[in-house]
Amino acid sequence: MEQKINEFPFLMAQKGPLQGQIWAIKDEISIGRDAHCDIVIDDRQVSRKHALILSNADKKNYITDLDSKNGTLLNGEYITGQTSLKDGDEIIIGLVQEFVYVSSDATLPLGQAPAADSASTQKLFLDKKARRIWIGEKELIPPLSVSQYDLLVCLYEHQGSVVTREEVVEAVWKNEEAVGVTEQALDALVRRLRDRLKKNDPTHEYIVTIRGVGFKLENDSFS
Repeated sequence: MEQKINEFPFLMAQKGPLQGQIWAIKDEISIGRDAHCDIVIDDRQVSRKHALILSNADKKNYITDLDSKNGTLLNGEYITGQTSLKDGDEIIIGLVQEFVYVSSDATLPLGQAPAADSASTQKLFLDKKARRIWIGEKELIPPLSVSQYDLLVCLYEHQGSVVTREEVVEAVWKNEEAVGVTEQALDALVRRLRDRLKKNDPTHEYIVTIRGVGFKLENDSFS
């Protein structure tokens, strides 16, 4: 069963001073340190007028960095100019505040986690068809960014085995977009996914780095 979250897309603040707050995007939203901004982040690393989110006539939303001092990250990459937003995108303002963008057609799944096989010892479950993730009986909400989700799917489908860095880049960034992806961008993405999983389960390290090779998903809760 699913229910509509909101008639408008919205920003949900995650890690940072505004954690837990939500803003509906009805027209435009200004972000910065200035008291007149719609979203005020009172930190010196944030420019007075840092970024702007706009909704156009087609109900598509875009984010623009306003020549800020410390920049705006979208899914781990600094943006220049106007950049379109997709459901689950992760935005970081001035290296201080993280947001998740949730589109107006997003739905919030309701119900329990799928029943595990009695012989299964895995703790993290991923339902690709419904795009839902559980750790134990707790669902991972808010949703992962698109790149975080693609990374988790890649590791989940090969859990227990090492996935090379090249295979991860290909799975997450796809074909032509994979060209030029830096080691730093990949490591930053892995770190963000680790952080999200740890918020639900701080007792287990799900993603293990195999130095010089790649990554492995350790999903055996009794190992």
